[in-house]
Amino acid sequence: MAEPQRVPYRPPRRRPYRPDPVRERWFTRVVALVSVLALLAGAAGTWAIATNTFGAGERFESLVARVDRFIAGPVPDRPAPSTILVTEPPATQTPAPMPEPSTSLEPGAGATPEPTPTPAPVRAAVDVDIVKDPDDVFNSQVDKDWCSPAGVQMVLAQLGLTGISDGEQRHIAGRVREWESYDDSHNGKWGPAAMALALDAYGAPGYEIRAFEGRKAALRDAAKAIMDTGAPVILLTWKGAHTWVMTGFKADADPTVFRDAQVSGAYILDPWYPRVSSIWGASDGPGVFQDEDEMTRNFLPWKRPEGTYSDRDGLYIIVAPTIPVS
Repeated sequence: MAEPQRVPYRPPRRRPYRPDPVRERWFTRVVALVSVLALLAGAAGTWAIATNTFGAGERFESLVARVDRFIAGPVPDRPAPSTILVTEPPATQTPAPMPEPSTSLEPGAGATPEPTPTPAPVRAAVDVDIVKDPDDVFNSQVDKDWCSPAGVQMVLAQLGLTGISDGEQRHIAGRVREWESYDDSHNGKWGPAAMALALDAYGAPGYEIRAFEGRKAALRDAAKAIMDTGAPVILLTWKGAHTWVMTGFKADADPTVFRDAQVSGAYILDPWYPRVSSIWGASDGPGVFQDEDEMTRNFLPWKRPEGTYSDRDGLYIIVAPTIPVS
């Protein structure tokens, strides 16, 4: 039987590639369109974050903050400047202590001096503001959560210890890990104690946290601190959620002389300006006088949603200077 004839294998011939001009044009256009859309989406996202369109900027900042908190770890449980509860004397003891009467000897008089009566202090209205031009020391908070570093910056600027640029505010904000503590802020970062420590670190020592049972007492003490030291006071407004810098006041009497002086309002630097809060409304410009109604609406007792603060809850909190400006 004859063997089958073996035919060598030959692969099929492939037709030479002939480009399809129509198909290639469409492919090129699709790639170009996808690239353009990707660029536009990136630009739109950047623009939305920068302009906070539909809250994109706030959501991005919140994400960054959560990542930052995760990297930093738990809020340190370490000592912080304490809050001092200030109690006023009874209402019947309103006059300030009178100076001791001075004595003088007439030429040629005997050994017995004759007392010279000291005139009683005159009760008169006062209008005080230690800032000549608020725009010289004002800077809006760079980040929606940076009212505290912005407030610290403006106090330091008034004292001649820093400028008012965004870069300087970022530098202050970036050092918060040095000062944060759980007792000061359960959420971490800025609380009144961190602000006092930051002021000290930048050359303004002597600021202390004070708590008061009443708004009038807190404002009177703040006004007295401004008169005694020539330095601004920080008010914890919006139930402790926000920072105002108080640079002056109006009162029916000098609070350093009359313990019952009634402060009718304060000159304020509000770092939230020119933003508008969905809860608190539009913020006023630098140095605007906030009358009693506005102080009543904004300067409220401390109450924070993250937990209890035994030395602050239900009290009016200020960060006040104690050392006179040299």
